[in-house]
Amino acid sequence: MAITADVIIAVAIAPSNGPAKFRVQNVDAEKFAAREFEVPQNGDFDIDATALEWSNYFKSGLRGALELLKSKQKTSEPFQPAGMDILIDGTVPPGGGLSSSAAFVCASALAAMRANGVEKVDKTELVELAVVSERAVGVNSGGMDQAASVFSARGSALYVSFVPELKAKLVSFPETDPELVFLIAQSFVVADKHVTAPIHYNLRVVECTIAANVLFKIFGLKGSLPEDKSPLGNSLRSFHEAYFQQKEGVSDPSAVSVDEFQVQLTKLVQLTEDYMIQEEGYTREEIGELLGIDPAEIDKRFCSKFAVRAERFKLRQRALHVFTEALRVGHFYRILTDSGSKSTGKEVLEELGSLMNTTQESCRDIYECSCPELDTLCELARGAGSYGSRLTGAGWGGCTVHLVPKDKVEAIKDAWRVGYYAKKWPEVGDQDLEKWRGGAVVVSRPGSGSALYQVPQ
Repeated sequence: MAITADVIIAVAIAPSNGPAKFRVQNVDAEKFAAREFEVPQNGDFDIDATALEWSNYFKSGLRGALELLKSKQKTSEPFQPAGMDILIDGTVPPGGGLSSSAAFVCASALAAMRANGVEKVDKTELVELAVVSERAVGVNSGGMDQAASVFSARGSALYVSFVPELKAKLVSFPETDPELVFLIAQSFVVADKHVTAPIHYNLRVVECTIAANVLFKIFGLKGSLPEDKSPLGNSLRSFHEAYFQQKEGVSDPSAVSVDEFQVQLTKLVQLTEDYMIQEEGYTREEIGELLGIDPAEIDKRFCSKFAVRAERFKLRQRALHVFTEALRVGHFYRILTDSGSKSTGKEVLEELGSLMNTTQESCRDIYECSCPELDTLCELARGAGSYGSRLTGAGWGGCTVHLVPKDKVEAIKDAWRVGYYAKKWPEVGDQDLEKWRGGAVVVSRPGSGSALYQVPQ
């Protein structure tokens, strides 16, 4: 789901007879310096993914939009992108685990498409180009953040699937008394994916991809692991489909019901536990032996597209997290869609909260993407009345999200003030946590996704 924090881009078209000129400014000019650049008439330009440059996120959305527009151009006229004057503002904290980069890239792509004359933007196209675009700044984004940024609707969660194609289904939360709200707490541990990706975010992508290839070999599946749209060409979902097609005779494992999909995932969890047994992880030599390739080939095949640093790869843990988290997503969806059978809204929220708590445990212990600060925020919230608490975003810092009855909001904020913020920053005192440091705490309901507003002439 989307929250009520936002990224807003104001755009004026800047006509030009030559290269398109772009002037990009941020309301917070001290932190984000203004930038100017040009794009040639064919719309092609490069982005330096090694540079820690805030405007690269705008450029990545722009480049993705221009590539899409060029591919759909029906005339023989040379492609001429429109220049733009851009002013950017927003309330999503950068590096806070609230998908600020996805929101920025989606908004940039949407702005560029509208500035170049697109009247109606296909949401699926927007999500898909935003996913690919964000990879231009060196981050292996999977697509969930972009889908939430684009498809979300007020008051609802999203059930998103990517296979066989991108689909997003709105699912309503139950009405409860007291009202349900989401609290988001900022740890102020900055999760800069651009800097830490080689040992964190990108490494997990590599570990999951290697795990899929190893499982494919362990079970003697024929042919090669099917390709998909994941960053390295195949994924644990590829193994999932290949296994049930070849071993169980399921012609299309992605076309089954949610309940049958849950059965498949339960089996994959058991298979991983039984056959991928090394808790300490696998060296390149051990992976090479399992795959029947030279260890030197491991880096070339899995670690050359995106930089990673690791001596051992925890394949068992990463696969178990992915499969069990998919199980929890299905269970969450089923609870919401079957909520009419529950005696009270509270019963529904307790079940949902339990799933969130289990996810946090898995993020901490199995996928290892939490950190002590996130763990503390979750523990304090649960102790003060949260139904469920977990990290959100890529992890390793950033924010936590909490499913909370409205009458517990102040108690949880007080617990955070005393047990976390005041210990690290005594100057917080009695300041409003929703305003302190730009908003340490956000109280939100499920919000809307992307939208366009054209100022009347």
